[in-house]
Amino acid sequence: MSKFTKFFFVIVCVFCLNSKAGFCEEITIDTFVENIVKKENIEKPYKNLNYNYQSTKKIPVKIFIKEKIKSELDLYEGKTVDFIVSGDVYYNKRLIIPSGKIIKAKVGTIIKNGMNGIPASIIFDSFEIEGIKQSQISDSVEVFGQDRSLIVFPLKWALTFLPPTGSLTNFIKGGHAKLKPGKILKIYYYPEWT
Repeated sequence: MSKFTKFFFVIVCVFCLNSKAGFCEEITIDTFVENIVKKENIEKPYKNLNYNYQSTKKIPVKIFIKEKIKSELDLYEGKTVDFIVSGDVYYNKRLIIPSGKIIKAKVGTIIKNGMNGIPASIIFDSFEIEGIKQSQISDSVEVFGQDRSLIVFPLKWALTFLPPTGSLTNFIKGGHAKLKPGKILKIYYYPEWT
């Protein structure tokens, strides 16, 4: 090893040890947890511990949203959203879910739109239907925005012969996730699951 490499290695070690010791001395109190979270009544997520998922029989439940969502920016994770059943759902000639019934769901995850045409998406989960166990309903439904990457990537390759112009296509963003009351989504009811 050269003298410069040894000197550089010693300097890096001194800074690393010094910075670690500084972290140990400083104790911070998380005021958010102390003031907000301790006062909140936080629900634990539903866990189905007694299960049997061997049956593959599923019945589609067509639903649509009650109120229009203009973009993913209108929502926040954990928000309760109402869906309406668009048609009667039968199992063994018995009405399970009537048309017009309101189903509650939560916004599980929001993914914002990104560069290179990557679309935004909203994942709805924790569907609650009165009279049906939560373990018998499909986990989630995802709504996507417009995927512009199918336009961006060929355009980027077409412009690579002009050096900086291909990089400019990075700034094209994907579409926002929108949902109108007329848009039908499907969740599934699994009657033989426990």
